[in-house]
Amino acid sequence: MKLPVIRHIQRNNSTIQIENCIEVLESYSEYNRITEEEMDIIGELITNLCGAVEVQKMIDDGMPEHDAANAFAQKVLGSIDR
Repeated sequence: MKLPVIRHIQRNNSTIQIENCIEVLESYSEYNRITEEEMDIIGELITNLCGAVEVQKMIDDGMPEHDAANAFAQKVLGSIDR
């Protein structure tokens, strides 16, 4: 998860565009000849894209952009600590 990447994606793409990209990457990840390195990269991309969607939803619900990004980061870090 890279918060600067998540912010960039969220600011420059619609939620629909991001969700479509996630679907394409998920489909690609099901191809049986991709390498472990490619799978790791796809996983990182999907994580950042999903983060951008979640941050945008918080913003749409009225949370300021800065607070939404920080709340998402804390949520992820909190789940890692468990």
